Amino acid sequence: MSGEPPLWAVVLAGGVGSRFWPVSTPRRPKQLLPLGGVQPLLAETLERIAPLVPLPRLRVLTGAALADPILSAVPELGPENLLLEPQPRGTAPVLAWAAFTIVRREPDAVMASLHADHVITPAAAFRELLAAVARLAAQQHLLFTIGVEPAYPETGYGYIRLGPRLAAGGGAYEVAEFVEKPDRAAAEAYLRGGNHLWNSGIFVWRAATFLQELERHTPEIASLLPLLAREDVAGFFERAPTISVDQAVLERSDRVGVLRATFRWDDVGTWDAVGRVRAADAAGNVPVGDVHLLDAERCIAWAEDGSIVVFGASDLVVVRAHGVTLVAPRERSAELKELLARLPERLRSPEA
Repeated sequence: MSGEPPLWAVVLAGGVGSRFWPVSTPRRPKQLLPLGGVQPLLAETLERIAPLVPLPRLRVLTGAALADPILSAVPELGPENLLLEPQPRGTAPVLAWAAFTIVRREPDAVMASLHADHVITPAAAFRELLAAVARLAAQQHLLFTIGVEPAYPETGYGYIRLGPRLAAGGGAYEVAEFVEKPDRAAAEAYLRGGNHLWNSGIFVWRAATFLQELERHTPEIASLLPLLAREDVAGFFERAPTISVDQAVLERSDRVGVLRATFRWDDVGTWDAVGRVRAADAAGNVPVGDVHLLDAERCIAWAEDGSIVVFGASDLVVVRAHGVTLVAPRERSAELKELLARLPERLRSPEA
């Protein structure tokens, strides 16, 4: 991006990923698991962005408890690449902190906000679109998001309703509405109508523009920015509300644009998603580790310790880790949080 505003990347890497129990643990959450391939999802995310963003312009946003696990999983990172939240407050406060930090370093910088736990292919198409959106954000001083063409009626994602095309060009549209997770009937209607995209949670904007929109629309956070100016990060997070950037800024702003993704995207939210992002055998099974599948179809079997044998079954998730074995129907893998709430603590945290 020679001759253009510098591009920074911030990677949201908090969260525990409890839907990947029993493999995921507080010290090895979803973003540190090799769910999409041989590397942890976070390492894949950083590798994907590396040709566009030099390491000094990269920040990983996470909690202090994950600092050492992240530095161990991705050795090329150093402590200077981490922004450690004193306490979790949702994506709006932490992105405000990141934007404030970036503007102090480079006032005209463009900032891409990515998630550490997405699977995106091909990487080259992702980088090409991200660079194009960054140029638009630099020129237009708008907040941009990337939307994904729905492939099926997903009720677990947020959606974006497209407005008119933006005069800025580049295939961008105004965002007419952000829609929270719809029911099945609405999701099916969105799929048929062709005017809604999945909200990928990938955002691009000038860091200064984002702070200006905070001032315009989000006084509950903007009023706390002087604390950051005084280096009182703990005080900022102590007083900040817990709120997502979608609710705090994007849904309130009239300066939001969206572009369609030109790549395949999955947020790998449940064990069932592993079947979408990993190669399956001829029977549709996805085996990881010491797994033996006999007369089985469409099963996901993941063995981190010991062995797994599945015989004469279909559409199951079978996971073995930390001395615990999970067996569940694939279609119910999204209910894992509810399951964990009903289990004794010794099983909920098997690594402890």
